[in-house]
Amino acid sequence: MADTTDYRPSPTGWVRDQVEKIEAAGTTDAADIQGMSVVLLTMIGRKSGDTLKVPLMRVEHDGVWAAVASKGGAPQHPQWYYNLTAHPDITLQDGTETYDVRARLIDGDERAEWWERCVAAFPPYAEYQTKTDRQIPVFLLEKR
Repeated sequence: MADTTDYRPSPTGWVRDQVEKIEAAGTTDAADIQGMSVVLLTMIGRKSGDTLKVPLMRVEHDGVWAAVASKGGAPQHPQWYYNLTAHPDITLQDGTETYDVRARLIDGDERAEWWERCVAAFPPYAEYQTKTDRQIPVFLLEKR
């Protein structure tokens, strides 16, 4: 990971606010999305090389997390999708615990199994999928 002195806050207000709350409290329990738990991903920007942070819905199963690139059902992927494909080694904070993880894009039966878990954790994902022609990407975040 990049030195946190390279950290560039998100230009998106709600993302910046969530990250500030998490960092001030030292736990992801300080923030939520629609009342549901989040994790915090710290990654490297593919173009800038800056350290970037984004809160995502908490989807965890047996010590593995999923990162769902839904962007609310928008026709394009969120920017962090491209950062993970370029630099898959990231840091994940869940509660007060921080882990070095590697992001891996999944497909086929593995994606179908995890998609069910993702929708169970955050039901709006099912609606988001109906809003877009793209298959919403799912990454697994596995401890290194």
